[in-house]
Amino acid sequence: MGSGLRDSLELIRMVRPQASTAALEHEIAAERANSLGTAEKRVKTTLAALSAADADRASCLAAASQAVWAYFVQRELLGFRRHAEVIRDLNIPPEVLAGLGAMAKRP
Repeated sequence: MGSGLRDSLELIRMVRPQASTAALEHEIAAERANSLGTAEKRVKTTLAALSAADADRASCLAAASQAVWAYFVQRELLGFRRHAEVIRDLNIPPEVLAGLGAMAKRP
């Protein structure tokens, strides 16, 4: 957290303590959303590389599996326990899911 934000939060805390909590919660929510978005972009990037791979398919498959695993963990930390919708929306192939130890059942 930058010093400007920290200083602003300190000022808010002195004036209205309950407002500082709301500001901090808002900042945390924004960071969570940004982190999840970054993880989703990584999944899309690695899936595109896997789709285009010819020679180094095993390496691309490993990278995609790692990215999907990290994305699922991030989602679960935020309270999203069901992944069937994102598996469908991101078109995650069964071979990637099998690398996670997940059932490769398509929704």
